[in-house]
Amino acid sequence: MTLHTLRHTFCTNSANAGMNPKALQYIMGHSNITMTLNYYAHAAFASAKAEMEE
Repeated sequence: MTLHTLRHTFCTNSANAGMNPKALQYIMGHSNITMTLNYYAHAAFASAKAEMEE
């Protein structure tokens, strides 16, 4: 286990829990929202379906 693994896990879990992407970008120190969205905010069928049902 490395610090990078912990950082990645934190960011992924935060994104999956619905944290505002711009807030997550700020916390992670990414200069561009694309980095945050492309690497950490993964969509899956189940999450997309849940979003549509809300």
